[in-house]
Amino acid sequence: MSEDAQDVVLVVEDEPVIRMILQDYLKGEGYHVLVAENGEQAFKILASKPHLDLIVTDFRLPGGITGVQIAEPAVKMRPDLKVIFISGYPAEIRESGSPIAFKAPILAKPFDLNSLREQIQEQLR
Repeated sequence: MSEDAQDVVLVVEDEPVIRMILQDYLKGEGYHVLVAENGEQAFKILASKPHLDLIVTDFRLPGGITGVQIAEPAVKMRPDLKVIFISGYPAEIRESGSPIAFKAPILAKPFDLNSLREQIQEQLR
């Protein structure tokens, strides 16, 4: 199946186990999944992939970058791009003051994978 035939999801998560679980789960749900473990990798993917539908990103990432700092420029470049934040510290996302932090859904870790699926389906309608 071509990349354009599926919804393409970028997962940005620094915890290897969580990243693997999300990747495996989303692939099983039929999504084309790209993964990044930090902001640098996420920006490389954003620059090189012409088609992305959704970013699922952790808030706290290595190197002092946040999921909001990845999502803001990504959405400016691609206004149709959807974002879901995942975090053990969900209040920090809203406290960032970013407009995207008030629009995008936030799933507090630990979250149920069915909740993630529902949020993705809602965003990609």
